[in-house]
Amino acid sequence: MSVMSLFAPPVAMAPADRNARRHMVARLGLAWLGMMQVMMFAFPGYLRNQPMSVENQLFLDDAIVLLNWLSLVLTVPVILYCAWPVWKGALGRSRSRVITMDVPVALGISAAFIPSVYATWVNHGEVYFESVTMFVAFLLTARYLEFCAQQTMAHGAFHENIQSLRHALSAGADRIALWFTVAQLTLAALAGAYWFVFAPEHAVAVTVALLVISCPCALAMSVPTAIAAAHASLYKRQQVSSRRLEQLSKDTTRVAHQNLYGSMIWHLLLTPLAALGYVQPWLAAITMLVSSLAVAANALRLYRRQSRELAGVWVGRAVQG
Repeated sequence: MSVMSLFAPPVAMAPADRNARRHMVARLGLAWLGMMQVMMFAFPGYLRNQPMSVENQLFLDDAIVLLNWLSLVLTVPVILYCAWPVWKGALGRSRSRVITMDVPVALGISAAFIPSVYATWVNHGEVYFESVTMFVAFLLTARYLEFCAQQTMAHGAFHENIQSLRHALSAGADRIALWFTVAQLTLAALAGAYWFVFAPEHAVAVTVALLVISCPCALAMSVPTAIAAAHASLYKRQQVSSRRLEQLSKDTTRVAHQNLYGSMIWHLLLTPLAALGYVQPWLAAITMLVSSLAVAANALRLYRRQSRELAGVWVGRAVQG
């Protein structure tokens, strides 16, 4: 049975679930379209420091101003519509005094988006709309994969065990991501104030670089990608022993922790360099992309390894039968 059918809509799906799935697809598609377009608009900004004639430099500056405004226009629906579940979850849970991953995610989005809007408005400084849209698109992709797996496996006992594991892992990840993001934002404010006093010309670049690093994209993807990989590997073989299920749970926990702590270590290594002014904002945005891709690749590695092991168990049983 193809793993691609894992993400096909179940035949007997409730109208509410089908509607929720359609909204997720719409948000995911718009986020990816916005991300690709905004990344294309951001490319001329990376050419600003290249050697060129004065006429070309002036033309490029005018083009960047226009493209920044276009990027802002395209990023707004990604922020308001595509990321709406994040805002809803952050505000709703905060009223209940319950902290979930939506809270640090919302802080990270705001930390990158607000300075970009200001830089566009005053026509001075760097903008990171591509980082914001990339963040939202990657996060929604991880959540969509997990959502599809959860819908397809709604009535499977093995998959209910994986969902229980997901709740346990998410509780710890949410707390870690929250404190990590708050600490990063506080450090960004303190470092920005220091540079503003002693070297004002570098204050904005250092602050924005630290704000970009504080975005918990990889942290937010750590558990959903691992859980989706576990569901997908189970889906390929419906008959799994309790011992194999226990081993899958342990492997999933290990991969989720690798994703979570690995991304934290990666950002923590870059944080002092950024605070000292050695990491430019564009490089900070690339580090966010690299860490997110590493999380996705690690989850894919879990799926492939577990699929091979489960397939071997299934073949062995078939030969014995």
